[in-house]
Amino acid sequence: MSALAALARVEAFAADRAVPLATVRHVHLSPHPLVVVPILLAGEAAAPLAALVGTERADPQLLVVRQPRDRDQRFAFLADLARIVVGYIEARRGETEVVEATRNHEEWERHLDAPQLIVPNPGGIDALRLLGRSARFRSSQGPYPVDPLVPVLGRYLTWFAEDRAPTAGSSVCLALTDVLAAHWATGQSALEDQHLAALLAWIVPERFATAGQRLTGSQAAALAEDPGRWPSAGPATDPEFDTDVLSPLISAQRNADGDPAVERRVENELRAALGERLAPTWDLMWQGIELLRALPEAGHDGHRWMVDRGRFTDFARGVDEGAPPQPRREGAVAAAKRLADLEAAQESYDKQRALDDPLVLAGYRVTGEAFAGTVVAVDAERQDTSGRTPKPRPHVWLRTADPVVLRKGTKVACPQRPNQRPVIVAVKREGEDHIVELELVDGMGRRAIPEEGSVPEEGEYRCYSTVLAAERFPPPPLPEVAATPWTHGGPPAEYMPTGADHDEEWH
Repeated sequence: MSALAALARVEAFAADRAVPLATVRHVHLSPHPLVVVPILLAGEAAAPLAALVGTERADPQLLVVRQPRDRDQRFAFLADLARIVVGYIEARRGETEVVEATRNHEEWERHLDAPQLIVPNPGGIDALRLLGRSARFRSSQGPYPVDPLVPVLGRYLTWFAEDRAPTAGSSVCLALTDVLAAHWATGQSALEDQHLAALLAWIVPERFATAGQRLTGSQAAALAEDPGRWPSAGPATDPEFDTDVLSPLISAQRNADGDPAVERRVENELRAALGERLAPTWDLMWQGIELLRALPEAGHDGHRWMVDRGRFTDFARGVDEGAPPQPRREGAVAAAKRLADLEAAQESYDKQRALDDPLVLAGYRVTGEAFAGTVVAVDAERQDTSGRTPKPRPHVWLRTADPVVLRKGTKVACPQRPNQRPVIVAVKREGEDHIVELELVDGMGRRAIPEEGSVPEEGEYRCYSTVLAAERFPPPPLPEVAATPWTHGGPPAEYMPTGADHDEEWH
């Protein structure tokens, strides 16, 4: 947690209401996201119990497993889920755009849209991961065939939960509690923020009040934690519901002795109980999405979504071309490359958030990684004459009340000109303020005289940060997979999914 986020939590606690952590929305929101509220059977790995799925608030689809321990019923559930999810994905694959060839990539076509799954909390993403692992190794042929869409669903769920969800800046698979907590600070702990109803209660307490009632954030959160009114968003059910409702219904289903009338009655009761259990979370999900839609989108939102569209295009085409499912464990080279990609994505996302949001940039001022102030003097005609050809090297003096701890020679940048990286020449104390002397070394054009607007003018307010000036250096080259050193297990055997893969996923 950053110092500014900690301060925001203190302010939220004092005000008894959530306070903003951002001025813009740092995730992309699709016009028609696929909202998924999954519930798994407690104590059983990858045993789906129910799911509420849909792209419209008024039209959710409830999927229920009558006997979660029955394999056939599990895969029947996954087949129904696949028809919804894969159908939604295919609908995003309509129009494409041509991406021009670059030095590292040939000309290719990219989808103009991409799917977006939103689940209540990180546990929901983990539930998708478990379902994906249990489904992607299955086959539509052989002794235990499944619907042909089931392994396709498994591969997509794995891509959503294991590939895109951990990637900073990606909006393909979102946990709503994480997104809301990144935009608002509450007066409760980060663990309590994973309770969707309690988190929303701090942000909009009036939605939890009855007619004429006025609630503070903590009062609304206390009401939201009542499991009778606002059941847990899962993915596991609570023990009281399991004991009092679920267990008797599953036992009655098992003891029906093949009587169709009894089976239908019990199934209807089970669907009603699970539907009632999931309905409050479904409503809260759309309330949270509405809150996020009310925020203006960040400046880099379009770029990040373009990256997501490209990744989706590549993966979907791999599925079409018959590429094998993702292995249970990555090889050493693949794992190293993935780690480098995650680190690069995180650095890029941090920089983009600071460029788009002054409130995020203010957090770096608290830690000493940024300073802001007014330009008090400019020497725009200064040149470096140490070489054969004079080079423009203007100096800028900025007065700031921030404590400047950055050393001489540090490169910084500002949101107005992020590609220009001045160098700190000197920092002098003047009363309670600091005077920072900066030298402009780039971003002024190729002429002997700086381009118009490339040099700050006296009286301008600027915020400079090392985060904005950070340069991403490519990681060292990795060996080919066939050249994996023995210290990392040597070259992995060619991966071919077997029956042992999917058997292991169920145990």
